[in-house]
Amino acid sequence: MIEIGQLAKKASQQLAQLTEEQTNEVLRAIASQLEEDAETILAANAQDMAQAEKDGIEASVQDRMLLTEDRLADMIDAVREIAKLPTPIGNVLTETTHAQGMSIEKTVVPLGVVAMIYEARPNVTVDAAALTFKTNNAVILRGSSSVLKTNMAMINSIQRALIAQRVDEHAIQLLTNTSYEFADQLLTLNGYVDVIIPRGGQGLIQNVVKKATVPVIETGAGNCHLFIDEEANPSMALNIALNAKLQRTSVCNAIETILLHEKFDASPLLAELQKRNVRIYADDADLQGEGVQPVAGWDTEFLNESVRLKRVASVEEAIEHINRYGTKHSEAIITENIAHANQFLQSVDASTVYHNVSTRFTDGFEFGFGAEIGISTQKLHARGPMGLDALTSTKYIVRGNGQTRG
Repeated sequence: MIEIGQLAKKASQQLAQLTEEQTNEVLRAIASQLEEDAETILAANAQDMAQAEKDGIEASVQDRMLLTEDRLADMIDAVREIAKLPTPIGNVLTETTHAQGMSIEKTVVPLGVVAMIYEARPNVTVDAAALTFKTNNAVILRGSSSVLKTNMAMINSIQRALIAQRVDEHAIQLLTNTSYEFADQLLTLNGYVDVIIPRGGQGLIQNVVKKATVPVIETGAGNCHLFIDEEANPSMALNIALNAKLQRTSVCNAIETILLHEKFDASPLLAELQKRNVRIYADDADLQGEGVQPVAGWDTEFLNESVRLKRVASVEEAIEHINRYGTKHSEAIITENIAHANQFLQSVDASTVYHNVSTRFTDGFEFGFGAEIGISTQKLHARGPMGLDALTSTKYIVRGNGQTRG
């Protein structure tokens, strides 16, 4: 592991010297190489999926693992989009002049070496590689064993593009040893790794947070909520609830609980959820019925076709429930009452809050970042969908002509 860290640190020093145009040219080459190797990558994913089926991996996880031609094409398009974005590296944030005449500039610089630990999703491999490279960072990727063949095929392709562009291939490395013991070594690779970003379930994230001695940007699980106020537009509420729950259930910005004002007629929503074979959990008398099960707890992230329903008496009660059980990810209110909307938006403690919009938009691509490295639910350095800016730090550059401090 130390050798891997040393190689990444050395590569990061070369990356720091690349111009924006050089970086963009390499990213375009990576996209073209992935395109050329698409058949090999999809074949590797088919092997991973066959093994997942044999191992009995649950359907929601298999959905996150699966690569289709369209999904791979979208990943490649994202690399090209990232190449088009302006780099934050080198931007001067502030510039002042000291009383003694020297200039003081606060500039944007790379973090250095980023480590990513993540589960299941092969798109994270390409997104993380492209975003870190665009910001002149080296990256060490540790995906899960379930998609190892897929990740290896993609990284082999990416590294061929780096070599062809005369860039150190160790700028983007994949750990092929997916044991927990080996991953734990990465968490304490101080001096080589500058920051660790975990992305996955709550268990993975908390393991990293507890064991790491390297600084961590904590991403979060998505126990997300939708509050339907008494003054909600019924048609809008129904459409948004179905989209936020069912458009893609295995992602962290899908809702897991719908809070319903006690005066809102929930019967159309209940009927639609039942029609779509959604598993419903509810304790309130008017929400119970055939197939509805009691609520076992309010903090589970289902990531499947399951949802909890709860009646609340006010926007204040909805806010209190969300702040107690939410994971500070994405929360939404449906209402035509602007005062209620503003109260919700200001009082809910989450990285992203919505008024009359589905939570499914919490995504770096949707926010115009090209892709995302993850969604931070903490408050230091970065919060919400993390794009290029989140992969940078700052440096003060002071220029003078012989000044000394008296």
